[in-house]
Parts: sequence; C-alpha cells; structure tokens
Amino acid sequence: MTNIATIEPGAVVKPAAPPSGSRPVRLPLQWLGVAPFFLFALLFLILPTGYLVLGAFQNTAGEWTFENIGLLFQPSIIAAYWISIRVSLASALLGALVGLAIAIAIVRGGLPSWVRSATMTFSGVASNFAGVPLAFAFLATLGRLGLVTVLLRDLFGFNLYATGFNILSFWGLTLTYLYFQIPLMVVIITPAIDGLKREWGEAAATLGATQWQYWRMVAIPVLWPSFLGTVILLFANAFGAIATAYALTGSSLNIVPILLYAQIRGDVLHNPHLGYALAFGMIVITGLANVFYIWFRSRSEKWLR
Repeated sequence: MTNIATIEPGAVVKPAAPPSGSRPVRLPLQWLGVAPFFLFALLFLILPTGYLVLGAFQNTAGEWTFENIGLLFQPSIIAAYWISIRVSLASALLGALVGLAIAIAIVRGGLPSWVRSATMTFSGVASNFAGVPLAFAFLATLGRLGLVTVLLRDLFGFNLYATGFNILSFWGLTLTYLYFQIPLMVVIITPAIDGLKREWGEAAATLGATQWQYWRMVAIPVLWPSFLGTVILLFANAFGAIATAYALTGSSLNIVPILLYAQIRGDVLHNPHLGYALAFGMIVITGLANVFYIWFRSRSEKWLR
C-alpha cells in the first residue's frame, strides 16, 4: 500500500497492476431474448427467399439464365398477375373504406365502450381467419346451396345466382377476402384515429369550422398517409394469399399463387424454375408494396407524435 505521507507534491501515482489471470467472458444475455426471432427469420424467410431468387435465374441444369424471367411475359402468366392485382386492389380498397368507417364509428362515434372492445376483439381474431375454414364458411353461406342463398330464394323469392353472382368468381373471391381485410384495417387504423388530438377539433370549432370542414381540412389530411399505407399493406396481404383462394376456387380462377403452386409441383410445364420466377415476381411486387407502406407509415407518425 502506498504511504500517502511520502508522496512528493506533483508526483503521478500509478494505479496498482490488476491481478494476473484472465477475466471471465460475459455472454451478451440481452440478445438471447431476440435470438429466436432472428433464427426464425433466417430459416423461414431469408434463406427460402434467397433460394427462390437464385432459382429464378437458373435452369434445370443449374446454369445461370434469364429465360425464366422472360417466360413471365407469356399471356397466361400476365393474365394471372393481372387477376391477382385486381382482386388484391379491389379487396384492399373496399376493406380499407369499410374498415375506416367502422374504426371512426367506434372511436369518435360516441358508442358505448363495450362496442369498441368487442369490435377490436373480433377484428383481432377475424384478421387471422383464412384458409380452408374461411373458404368452407363462405361456401356454406353463399354457395349455390348455402344458407343465405337458400333463405333468399325461399323467403323472399330472390335467386342470388340468377343475378350473375358466383362465389367461385372474381367478386366471390374478393368478397371472401373482405372477411379478413376489413378487420385488419380496423386493427391498424384505430391507433391512428386515436392519435387525432381533440385540441385540433376544439381549435377548428373555435374558428367556426363545421364538423365536415374539420374532417376535410384537418383529420383526413393527417390520416391520409396512414390510410394509403394500410391500403398498400392490405394489397400485399391479399396478393400473397393462396390457401383461401385454392380451397374456394381451385383452378377455376387463375391467380398467381395458384399458378405458382402448380408450377412448383410440376403439374403444368414440369419447370419448377419457372415457379421460382413466379415467386420472384411476387416478391418484387409485395416488396415494393411494403416499402411504400413503411414510407407512408413514417410520414403519418410525424403528424401523430
């Protein structure tokens, strides 16, 4: 131990050397909580996506080629993409408009609090309800011998299918998609509506603005980025759906996910690499949709802070 009394004025005291021996290695335990997420993303998102992208630029012999990308411009494949885009866009726009109306009603409509709780609970469940159960539910409800179809025919003398409606058609699939598109819109847009400050409405009323003028000049411009971003997200959500469409329409409606499923199985042209190219095209479209969603979302958050 250094004797303090013997230290010369202005002298620099060197710290004692640390004891010999290696320090224990500390593991970054704070990363263990998110490790399952990164592992899941790597195994089920990043690696499969990379495998599909590479396969899109290879032939059956493993050689690099752009032939598969060129085959995407066949009339049948372009028609499949166009039908998928139309179904996704129609269900996204209708789902967004109806969902926005529901969200405004439960947040700003003066309804009892239990209505909002029940609506949000149902929306959280219904937004994840898809696949074979959803297809069966709509066939049992709006099929040719469905419950609603039979009731309309027997009680009101109205033949739904005589009007040209068909559950296995474009509008039938769009109507089915609305079952999970509308609740998803409610779940996503409700926080944005909650972010509208009441002071804005009070200030507008003080300046003599009507309720319609407040919504047209204040609320809608603030919600517009969130609305557009959610529409794009709904579009991407419908564009990649396959289980519901395949269980409902089978091969009667030639959308891209069903065509992709058939190509990878080798049922059509026995060219799985064309299926990889189809998947690559879907990745590009949904990727662009998500980029625009993130951009609109960031713009809306600036207003709602």
